[in-house]
Amino acid sequence: MTDRTNNFPPIPQFMRIRPCFYQNIEEEIPAPHQQLVRKVYILWMMYSGTLCMNVISCIAWWAGGGGATNFGFSLLWLILFSPCSYTCWFRPLYKAFRADSSFNFMAFFFIFFLQCVLTLIQTIGISGWGTCGWIATVIFFGYNVGSAIVMLITTLLFTLVTVLMGLVLIKVHRMYRGGGGSFERAQEEWSTGVWKSAPVREAGFNAVAQTAQGPSLPQYPAAVPSYPDNSHW
Repeated sequence: MTDRTNNFPPIPQFMRIRPCFYQNIEEEIPAPHQQLVRKVYILWMMYSGTLCMNVISCIAWWAGGGGATNFGFSLLWLILFSPCSYTCWFRPLYKAFRADSSFNFMAFFFIFFLQCVLTLIQTIGISGWGTCGWIATVIFFGYNVGSAIVMLITTLLFTLVTVLMGLVLIKVHRMYRGGGGSFERAQEEWSTGVWKSAPVREAGFNAVAQTAQGPSLPQYPAAVPSYPDNSHW
């Protein structure tokens, strides 16, 4: 078994802090699900990029006559939601497909649903909340067209991300239910502590891996249920 060194987020060597997670989709995620996990990872990057663009749009909003409160909140949302979204919903999905964990699937469904609601609110764009959504952008066209155009870019990005998040939630839920997943399985994992016990999940794999040739990198069961993929997006 090969030692793994945390590699995410990528941090320059000269800095004293080190990456917090190990992420390697090709090595840890079963081949049938790698494409989906990559798409969700790209979606996380899109959301983080949208939050960055939202800061720029709020600066334009402020320069065009809007309040500084929106700019302050936009910075807060970027600092808070960008790392938290990775930790709270991408990592559970990653671990769910990596180790066939119903508990992590349920954690993903719950947190990602809240993320969808939050992103929808950001798309709507309530003034004073630090997001350039439809309401704030349309109203500001009557005050400063240049600033409103910059705000419109962020509005369209929020709209796109919201739609894609909804599609991801529906697709993953259909795959999970189609593969025999259920809330009862998640409850069983919670009650037995399997969800947090890597050695238990590795036992079945290691028994087979001992007879394999060469080093064995995966530390999770190779036999992951084949979740159906009946639709393309």
